Amino acid sequence: MSLLELQGVEARYGEIRALHGVTLTVDEGDFVALLGANGAGKTTTLRAVSGTVKTSGDVLLDGQKLFRRTPEAMARRGVAHVPEGRGTFSTLSVLDNLRLGAWVHGNAEPRELAHVFEFFPRLYERRLQQAGLLSGGEQQMLALGRAMMARPRLLLLDEPSLGLAPRVAREIFGVLGRKNETGTTIVVVEQNATLALEAAQHAFVLETGRVVLGGDAADLRKNESVRRSYLGY
Repeated sequence: MSLLELQGVEARYGEIRALHGVTLTVDEGDFVALLGANGAGKTTTLRAVSGTVKTSGDVLLDGQKLFRRTPEAMARRGVAHVPEGRGTFSTLSVLDNLRLGAWVHGNAEPRELAHVFEFFPRLYERRLQQAGLLSGGEQQMLALGRAMMARPRLLLLDEPSLGLAPRVAREIFGVLGRKNETGTTIVVVEQNATLALEAAQHAFVLETGRVVLGGDAADLRKNESVRRSYLGY
């Protein structure tokens, strides 16, 4: 059953056309990777879903067209977007950052915090520490944990491994895999195509704002064009 559908979605930044009729489907419970070079339209595709860029075309959730896609409205529909750059509140504690993630449901419940700490034990150890004093990897964990506090059905992530050591990046993707196993649908934009295709079940390749390839992640790993352009062999 499809959770998310984009049908002929277009987007512009002023005179620059970023998306040229993007069409794709994400099934409920899926783990999808969006691949492509810089400027291919991957980030804009996520922004089109979360309501942070104006678009034409149709975005459907549970088969229903979404006519009012503000970030707040999408959050209330169960869509959490973790943009590139993490965006934690550096002067607030880890615990307060996580509590802010539950705003869509009101106050943070202890069981939700416990759920995040189960995935990220280091955040529990540093729960009273200022977020700005965390390492880059810990800040990415915090950004993901804050998104989890919203109890998302659909989790959108933009470059979660950016700037992280390979070991930490794999740890982050390991957590995403475990979160996906609990039923959360995940769509990730990731420059590390090897890591993304290992974790994802399905993938789409974007070029100049268009979907040019899509299918099972395992099949795309064997595709000569994908191997040459994104996997480096």
